[in-house]
Amino acid sequence: MILEIRMFGDPVLREKCAPVDGIDDDLRKLAADMQETMYEAEGIGLAAPQVGVPIRLFVYDVRDPDIPPGVLVNPEIVEAEGTVKEEEGCLSIPGLAEIVERSESIVARGLDLDGEPVEIRAEGMLSRCIQHEKDHLDGMLFLDRVSPLKRKILLGKWRKRDRD
Repeated sequence: MILEIRMFGDPVLREKCAPVDGIDDDLRKLAADMQETMYEAEGIGLAAPQVGVPIRLFVYDVRDPDIPPGVLVNPEIVEAEGTVKEEEGCLSIPGLAEIVERSESIVARGLDLDGEPVEIRAEGMLSRCIQHEKDHLDGMLFLDRVSPLKRKILLGKWRKRDRD
């Protein structure tokens, strides 16, 4: 089922999300619906708060044949190395993109939908995607990672888009 993606300004996007206490069929259904929604919106990641559910869960698919799509429950980034600046956008702020500095490579840990521990060593687009989606779980948006001047310019574009 395609879910409604919450847009910038919705308070759920600024919430620090609650840990997932248990993995059940409802959570698996939510993850499946989130994946379907992500594909429909042509995104590479989608966090639960983006569909109005403030829990620590996200889905991803960076569209690389060597990197399978996945789900992380209660993710943590336990290692980070290097920095890289690349353009990012967000399904909750469509039409806006900006250069964002992130760690070049990371190690993330969490659970899969069977409740089994997962460790992901990521670099490139997968590293960026995991960091971006984890930010959503902490109530952060990519706009929070750009300079105040860039943020002001981007927010001006967003407001103008809303008026038009």
